[in-house]
Amino acid sequence: MEEGERSPLLPQDAAGQKVPLSVRSPPTSGCPGPVPWEDQAEGWDYSYCPLGTKRKALRATSGKGTAPSLSAGSSCIKYLIFLSNFLFTLLGLLALAIGLWGLAVKGSLRSDLGGPLPPDPMLGLALGGLAVSALSLAGCLGALCENTCLLRGFSGGILAFLVLEAVVGALVVALWGPLQDSLEHTLQVAITHYQDDPDLRFLIDEVQLGLRCCGVASYQDWQQNLYFNCSSPGVQACSLPASCCIDPREDGASVNDQCGFGVLGLDVDAARRVVYLEGCGPPLQQWLSAHLAAAGGYAIAVVLLQGAELLLAARLLRALAARRGAAPGPGAPREGDTGHPSPGPRAAPAAKAPG
Repeated sequence: MEEGERSPLLPQDAAGQKVPLSVRSPPTSGCPGPVPWEDQAEGWDYSYCPLGTKRKALRATSGKGTAPSLSAGSSCIKYLIFLSNFLFTLLGLLALAIGLWGLAVKGSLRSDLGGPLPPDPMLGLALGGLAVSALSLAGCLGALCENTCLLRGFSGGILAFLVLEAVVGALVVALWGPLQDSLEHTLQVAITHYQDDPDLRFLIDEVQLGLRCCGVASYQDWQQNLYFNCSSPGVQACSLPASCCIDPREDGASVNDQCGFGVLGLDVDAARRVVYLEGCGPPLQQWLSAHLAAAGGYAIAVVLLQGAELLLAARLLRALAARRGAAPGPGAPREGDTGHPSPGPRAAPAAKAPG
């Protein structure tokens, strides 16, 4: 090659001089093709970019690795938690809507606005529905989105419910005798305030209609009510509620509210043909004792269901934690990648050009 003529193989500067290259310079991590090396004999050989190097370069540009998916069992647990809590969310929202509707119809929210919360059964239904729907929604979204914070909150709420139910159950078992003894006194107070609370009036009517009884010990207990007392100046003096009547509908389509008018002023034989004379105290105690086992069975079923939900949530949390620990970090070599460049096929040294 004549002097001053540029070589197509060797890099040169503007003055035509060769640019010195470092011996065995390491290949770049993102090289797509052959990388030239200069050996001692001033020859050229070629080495291809290793496969592991390319993978690491791609992961470095993407910023993160691909996380492994959940196993089949963990996926089943995930969707089981989602479906069950979706159902309980709907039930909780339904209870909340019924409770708010009952409060709005009776005017409890408007009458006690700005004051203390009214002691209303509908308020308890609304608050219970709100708590159940919020807790179930947290479990539903936590399982669907695989959010560990929501799942931990759901597990904590379930555990709090279990503790509260255990405390209430222990109190009922320990105080069952005193509760039965105070049942008659509770009925007496309810009869006295029969006209003051619509919920109390509905409860007393259902008890008397269902057990076919009237009063606590006898039908004469209604004398303690100011409206039904025979000395009352109102139109309901010496009367009884329609729920005390043997046939409150009197073979009609609607309830006759005046079927018990004036019964307290009649003798026993005449009153027997119109109303029930026996009180509701002993029948109510028998009914509670007979249904105590069924109520306990329902309570145990609810506790077992909540315990199963708690165990499933804990299992899903462990699976998510294990998957997060197994996920490769940015730039971490995968299985089978050694990270060391393997020498590629070496080409024969090029023949020197004639000077």
